[in-house]
Amino acid sequence: MLQFLKQDARVRSWVRAHRRDPLVWTEVVQVVKTVVAAVVAWVVAADILGLPQPFLAPWSALLVVHATVYRTFSRGVNQVAATVLGVVFAWATGNLLGLDPIALTVMLLAALTLGNITFLREENTTIAATALIVLTTGYSGQDNILLMRLADTAIGVVVGLSINVVVWPPFRDRAAARAIDAIDDKMGMLLCDMAADLRDDPSDDLQAWIERTEDIDRDIDHAGALVRQARESGRLNPRRSAGGVREEAEFGEVLRRLEQSMADVRSMARTLEHSVTNVLEWDDGFRETWIDLLDETGLAIGETDSARLGQVRSRLARLAEELSTEDLPGSHWPEYGGLIANLRNIISSMDVVADQNPITPPRAQRPTSSRR
Repeated sequence: MLQFLKQDARVRSWVRAHRRDPLVWTEVVQVVKTVVAAVVAWVVAADILGLPQPFLAPWSALLVVHATVYRTFSRGVNQVAATVLGVVFAWATGNLLGLDPIALTVMLLAALTLGNITFLREENTTIAATALIVLTTGYSGQDNILLMRLADTAIGVVVGLSINVVVWPPFRDRAAARAIDAIDDKMGMLLCDMAADLRDDPSDDLQAWIERTEDIDRDIDHAGALVRQARESGRLNPRRSAGGVREEAEFGEVLRRLEQSMADVRSMARTLEHSVTNVLEWDDGFRETWIDLLDETGLAIGETDSARLGQVRSRLARLAEELSTEDLPGSHWPEYGGLIANLRNIISSMDVVADQNPITPPRAQRPTSSRR
């Protein structure tokens, strides 16, 4: 009972946090549209037109309702073609070979082979699955069975396309923007944690830094996929604001900057790992100043504060100038130079990200190190 109450509390908390989230509502509406399209296709085929066993109507409607209007047409054409070929394969197999294990083997081999050697490569399973369903559940030996199955398919396609295009065709730009915003938050937190670890004993945290950069790289790849989907959502979309989504160019530039920054963060982590492994004693003045700049950079990135990043850049330039006048051991210059260059590159890239940050809702709080 206690476990149920805890689960119920978590569900209620999630609902309160996301009930006004436009991304959640976009997904909910898309699910509802898909269900409505399938049900309406069945009602039209079964109750209005009276077609026998109109199972292909909701099947086809499900296939053509995609997350974007453009994908509905681009992928929908291939899926409809695959469905029609499946119906034809089933009709031909039923009339020529009947329904037995040999007939199923021949039909599935032909359907999968055709899918692999034509433009329907991504839909070869759809061809085979449709043929299998039609042959095993819809074949009755009637002369007009082919026309009825094709009519079912056409009804599902028309209903699915109509509902997905007419009923609130979605944009995906906010999903891409949220994903990008989460990345710079994670990067800022990582830099703050690195600074906190360096003030203590970083020997146990070095590999964790590298693993976190790899996790953020995967987030960047995912965000890239969302950006492509966002641009796609503006194509063929009848809503008046579709042009702005279709012409959005900032997302790609921000992603490139994030990739460059993560490369420098990983390089910086490798340099620090080399320094710790070889037990290099840092100059106290450089150590404290550079760690403070690293922490300040992480906070500025998390807040997407371009002015604050500019201040850190100026302080970093002063640090480099001061070091150039000091007599430091030669073994330290590769470490110091590499760390200064990495941090400078991160600031330069993330300064552009801060200026072009696509998220408009304000953050609830500024990010701080998880160690604090």
